[in-house]
Parts: sequence; structure tokens; C-alpha cells
Amino acid sequence: MQRWRGLEDIPEDWGRSVVTIGSYDGVHRGHQLIIRHAVERSRELGVPSVVVTFDPHPSEVVRPGSHPPLLAPHHRRAELMAGLGVDAVLILPFTTEFSRLSPADFVVKVLVDKLHAKAVVEGPNFRFGHRAAGNVEFLAELGKTYDFEVEVVDLYVTGEAGGGEPFSSTLTRRLVAEGDVEGAHEILGRPHRVEGVVVRGAQRGRELGFPTANVETLPHTAIPADGVYAGWLHVGGEAMPAAISVGTNPQFDGTERTVEAYAIDRVGLELYGLHVAVDFLAFVRGQARFESLDALMEQMAEDVKRCRELIAAHDAARDGTRDGSHDVG
Repeated sequence: MQRWRGLEDIPEDWGRSVVTIGSYDGVHRGHQLIIRHAVERSRELGVPSVVVTFDPHPSEVVRPGSHPPLLAPHHRRAELMAGLGVDAVLILPFTTEFSRLSPADFVVKVLVDKLHAKAVVEGPNFRFGHRAAGNVEFLAELGKTYDFEVEVVDLYVTGEAGGGEPFSSTLTRRLVAEGDVEGAHEILGRPHRVEGVVVRGAQRGRELGFPTANVETLPHTAIPADGVYAGWLHVGGEAMPAAISVGTNPQFDGTERTVEAYAIDRVGLELYGLHVAVDFLAFVRGQARFESLDALMEQMAEDVKRCRELIAAHDAARDGTRDGSHDVG
């Protein structure tokens, strides 16, 4: 898959393409409907598919200080989009100047002059251009002038998450912030992930017999509510079952919020300086302060046991689905 940053990165000889535009933070199951449709349409037309997205998030430019917590950094979104069959991702630097483009100028500058759109696939509430004045109806009118089709895909999927609310990035961020990582998993179609470099912390986990990877998360990362979670620590392509702690470490009067992952039953890991990822499977308990270090260590042992059980149950259910023993309908 090709990755471009800015219009100038698009090859001079780029031909017609099928395009979809959006922030697509998280590439959740609703987003996947639109992106898959764009990919399928591109194959029908015999042209490449392109996803256009923005950096930073448009809200940060339009309303400084309002940058939402991000469900996935751009490189992760690109990986997920590649998995859906996308041929190219264009990340447009979202500047004040760019935000002032009228809807018509945006279409000409991006879709017509550079991507030579043959079709554009969007959700029903897609807005674009200065003050979000453009909508899918206006886009379709411009398509008649500039020779591209517009196809609207209903991206609204619902489930148990959020009490039946339509799946969205906003809902996913709220569930993550509340610690409902299982609800977020339903919307995303996979566990919520945070990434970053392993840095040296106070090393108290090592002293207590549970050495943790202290992950310095990327800016604006959507971090789950304080507490203990079961999940996985990803290092160099390996997914290791993990007990994950999020919070300020009240036992030691901490003030800085951290994400720490203990790779269950692994010894001798040297992770400092490595870029790692942490996937959140299930909430185990909230953050707490204990009467003594012995009580803390006893609880940590219980936490690890519970995390091991949750991960094993998840793996068994997944394997059961694969071998057909959990077939539905």
C-alpha cells in the first residue's frame, strides 16, 4: 500500500481512483463498511482505492485545544486500512489555510486535480470544506460537473456497546475513558490498543516481583480509565499475555498517570527503548490503595491469576469459533 503525506507526494502519473475521505479514527466497524465498499467499487471499476485523512485532527485547527483522544495513530490506521485492501492512504496536513478552502475548491484541488476521482464513497453525514459547508448532496452535484460518481454507505452499526448507541469514534472514546474496553472491542472489532516507547520508571514492579514495561504513550492517546486490565503486550511481532495497570500508583503517592504492562510468566525481558503496543481485553478492577505492601503484593498475584484466566477463556472461545464448535446460525 502506498502512503502519501500531502498532495505533493501523489505520483505525477496517478490515474483515476475511488476515494473516501474522513478522519477514520479507530477504523471501527462502521468505518470498515465504507472503506470496504470503496475497495470493492475500485475493483469493479479497475482503478485503485484511496483513503484521504487528516493530521492533526481538524478540530484542533478549527478549535485549538479541542483535539480529541485518538483511538489509533496514523501508522496504525494505515495498517488497518491496508488489511481492508486499500491501495493508498493520503494524509493531508490540516492547516488553517487548508481549513478555509471552500467545498468546491476542496473538491477541485484534492479529488479532481490530484486523485482524478472516478467515484467517491462516503457516509450520509459527511461534511467538508470551510465551516463544513459541503455535504454529500453538494458533492454529488459537483460530481456531475467533474465526472465522478458519489455513493453513500450507511455506516451506522449498533450492538450492546453504549446501550445500543450507533457505533462511532465518539462513543468508543467515551467507553475507553470509562474503562469499558469490552464495549470498545465490540465497536472496533478488535481490542483497543495504545502504543509507545518503554521508558524507565520507579522500577517498583520489579522490586515486588512483577516487572512491568512502563509505556510512554503517544500524544493524544485515548487511555482507558484507571485500573487493572487483562490484555496483551506486543513486542517485535509477539503478543504476550499481560496484566496491565493504568493510573497514578496511589500506593506510592504517585501523581503521573502511567500505562504499565506485566508480561505474564515471562522473565528476563529487556524492553527499554523499544516501541511496544498494549491491547486491552477486559477490565479487572479499579485503582486502589492498600494497607500494606504485603496486601498489595497479594492483590497483584490475584490480578495476574485473573488476567491469565480471562485471556485463556478468550483464546479458547476464539479457537472454538475457528474450528466450528461455536458456529452461530
